[in-house]
Amino acid sequence: MKLFITGIGTDVGKTIASAIVVEALEADYWKPIQAGDLDNSDSHKVMSKVESRKSKGHPNAYALNTPASPHLAAQLDGITIGLKQIKEPKTDNHLVIEGAGGVLVPLNDKDCIIDIIQKDYKVIVVSRHYLGSINHTLLTIEALQNRKIKVAGIIFSGDENKATEEIILNKTGVKFIGRIDNEPYFDQNVIRYYADKFRDNLLNL
Repeated sequence: MKLFITGIGTDVGKTIASAIVVEALEADYWKPIQAGDLDNSDSHKVMSKVESRKSKGHPNAYALNTPASPHLAAQLDGITIGLKQIKEPKTDNHLVIEGAGGVLVPLNDKDCIIDIIQKDYKVIVVSRHYLGSINHTLLTIEALQNRKIKVAGIIFSGDENKATEEIILNKTGVKFIGRIDNEPYFDQNVIRYYADKFRDNLLNL
């Protein structure tokens, strides 16, 4: 199974969600494009929180120096991101792929994150509660569906907000995988706790 983790924006909890999914499935992890924070990248963060010895982190296709939109970070590095250079790592294991920002984050003058989502990927949307998040979540799901990309499930990030969650689930019909509460910290124990909670729903995607 190949699971693509995207979010409704930046800093909504994609990396924590990715770590939980990796742990739950004992999967491999791959972030095709990392922009900035190369010494403490999302790959470092995920693999440091995962206990599974079966899981392997794969190198970024692009590791860019500036914490910015990939198209700009690449430009500042003097390169242009090309889809043909983003080659999925070979593995016999489950693979969790983490996007960068939201689905319409630009990679170059033509392509966006949504363009690296392959037909055999199952997409999980991470939605965090804030004023405007309903709109951002529905727009994200609609953008994916307009490209004939099926959204396999949704993970909510943040304390429970029944009104928000119910309207999103009712309007989209997307499967609810689980909610990640506002924890004081996320270490291996906390990641394992959520992995155990989410595992059955993930295996049934």
